[in-house]
Amino acid sequence: MPLTGAGVGIALESAGLLLAITQPLQYIAGDMMLYVLDTNVLVAALRSPAGFSAELLRRTLLGRLRVACSVPVFMEYEAVLLRPEHLAAAELSASAVCNVLDVLAGVVQTVEIHFLWRPQLRDPHDDMVLELAVNAQRWGRPVGIVTFNQRDYLPQARHFGLALVSPRQIIEGD
Repeated sequence: MPLTGAGVGIALESAGLLLAITQPLQYIAGDMMLYVLDTNVLVAALRSPAGFSAELLRRTLLGRLRVACSVPVFMEYEAVLLRPEHLAAAELSASAVCNVLDVLAGVVQTVEIHFLWRPQLRDPHDDMVLELAVNAQRWGRPVGIVTFNQRDYLPQARHFGLALVSPRQIIEGD
């Protein structure tokens, strides 16, 4: 049974087009997959508002996709998305990106990191994402990492029983 939360209203002006999300949040009950978003997915979502990553972000902001996040990973999101090159490429202001991040912070499931698993991967930023996904498993739901760089997480993600998926796979249901 879906639970309806407060309405969410965000507007981003990108390349003269207005992307508005004004529908009420829809929290879907049940044992659905819990996802952890690699930062590259959020960068792609803001740079390409018509792409699979943007649709994944929209579904997340509307509560239709369950996403987990930790404080260190969220800080990475903020640091990377506010880089001048990403703002310029997405044709967004820092305040518009902060608006999206504020809404995202309100809909993610916050995961406290109780077990440190670093270092496991070559990139310490990927280690934070892997560590978040491993710690999110304690809720008993299947956990998947959404990324464009699945090879960067192998074989460790499989060792921990984590799914690796792309935004396209989620949107198309593959």
